[in-house]
Amino acid sequence: MPHIDIDDATDRYLAFAASIAGLTKGEVVARLVAQAQLESPPSSAETSDEAPPAVRIYADYAGHRTYATFVPGPGRIEITSGPLSGRTFRTPSQAAREIVSHYNPDVSPHRNGWSFFLLASSGAPLQTLRHRGA
Repeated sequence: MPHIDIDDATDRYLAFAASIAGLTKGEVVARLVAQAQLESPPSSAETSDEAPPAVRIYADYAGHRTYATFVPGPGRIEITSGPLSGRTFRTPSQAAREIVSHYNPDVSPHRNGWSFFLLASSGAPLQTLRHRGA
């Protein structure tokens, strides 16, 4: 696992922020990095006519982890693991509803897919990419 050195004041700040948000210090850092990436100017690759690269995501529900790929632009979700593997959904929320219906058909499947799915690279909600490419 990677390790970073921080001073005591920064550690106290991270601990405080984590306790307020109900996260670990690492999750706070991951969200700050994701936010900084959203605020950075687009690279030349992002401004070209090429389609943005797909992003690996996952969702944990009812003790099951489902991996998927988020395709920015159209906002499509392609499930890559589990019983729904190979299925494609037009929106994150549609994919989230199908996962909930599959594992727990007795509850309302309505979910916000943007917060249901997490980025595999950081654990940040898919929502952090919403205005960048969807």
